[in-house]
Formats: sequence, C-alpha cells, structure tokens
Amino acid sequence: MDKEILRIVIIATGLVVIIGMVLWSFAKSRKSKRHIHNSLKNIDPSLVLHPENDEFEIVPLGSPLDDSDEMTIKRYRQPVETEVENRRPESAGPIAKERMPALIQFSLVAIEDEGFNGVDLVNAFENVGLEYGSLKIFERIDMNRMVDFGVASMVEPGTFPETGLEDFYCPGLVFFMQPREVDDPVAVFDDFIQTIDLLSLELGGVKWDHQRQPLTEQTIEAIRNSLQ
Repeated sequence: MDKEILRIVIIATGLVVIIGMVLWSFAKSRKSKRHIHNSLKNIDPSLVLHPENDEFEIVPLGSPLDDSDEMTIKRYRQPVETEVENRRPESAGPIAKERMPALIQFSLVAIEDEGFNGVDLVNAFENVGLEYGSLKIFERIDMNRMVDFGVASMVEPGTFPETGLEDFYCPGLVFFMQPREVDDPVAVFDDFIQTIDLLSLELGGVKWDHQRQPLTEQTIEAIRNSLQ
C-alpha cells in the first residue's frame, strides 16, 4: 500500500478512536450526574426540615406517598435496613453489586440551636475536599471526575446557595452514596464515614443513621460488610 494512503488511514482510524472515547466519557459522566440527581430527589422525607420552623423540628413533608413514590423511596431505603439486620458471614465471598444497598444515607445534625452557618459549612467542606457541584450540593469527586457521594442540606430542597452564605443556616446535613454506581464501594464507604467524622468534629454535630438513631460503630461495620 502507498505510504501516503497508509498514513491517511492511520490518522483517520486514530480520529475515530478518539471521538469514540470522548462520546463514551460524556455518556458515562451524564449517567453519574443522573444518579446523583435521583438520589437528591429521593432523600428520605423524614430527614427534611421546614426552614420556617425556628426550632428546626423534624417533620415529614407533603401528603402521604402515592404508589409510585413509595416504590422509589423503598428502592433506596429498604436494602440498607435489610443489610444492617443481616450480617454476612466473614467467610462469604464478594457479592454482586445488585445485592448491595441501593442507597446509603446518614445525617449530621447541628448541636447549636441556630444550626450550621453557610460560611462555616463551605470552609469545612473545602477542608475535607468536597466540591460544589452543578446540582448546588457538595460532592466527593474521584480522579476521573465522577461523583462518589453527595452532601445535601437538611432543609428542602436540599441545596446550598452560591451567595449570601453568611445569612444561610441549616439544622443539619444529609450524606448519601450509591454503592452500586462506584468502582470500589468499600473504599468509597470508608471515605464517606471519615468525611462525616471530620465534619462532625469541625462543625459540632450529632451523627444519625438511616433510622434517625445515633450512628454506631456496629451499624457502620454491618453496612460495610454488606459491600464486601
């Protein structure tokens, strides 16, 4: 084959491969953002507070769930509760991702009556390496710019403002991750827990589990076992 024609064929093949990789990366990024967006919409309503309530009492939002909403919420919450109650034997091998909890959700509630201030939150988030994302929540971003887990405000709709942080207060934070959507669920979960611990110390807060009870080492270990 003529050298000039061969060179053109090689260049054209390289361009096709590069375009394919770019399209694949874009599609994967959109999928990740979609999963985080769905998680934010499905944060347990019992963890969301009304900002007009001065004492930040936790109250359910809205009317009772219809059938479709109930199925969506159960998809995220029930697997966590099931896995916590049923510890896997130490000798068990790796489990398939579809058997992992769909959503792990903990929260951090402020000790002080006024709640967490926006400026303090942003400083604390930056100290633990969280980034402000397009959904207006803070996220842990991995080396491939994919979302590992998110942190939302406990006040509906769960977002943080971009400006006026000195006047923003929220009574608590909701942390959520989707083990089935990350490459190394155990490593991400360990980072998830460490981040909550660090923010609890820096901000001054009480850690809650998915049942609005104090987060214990036993609960953490049980959920961690469900990811192995």
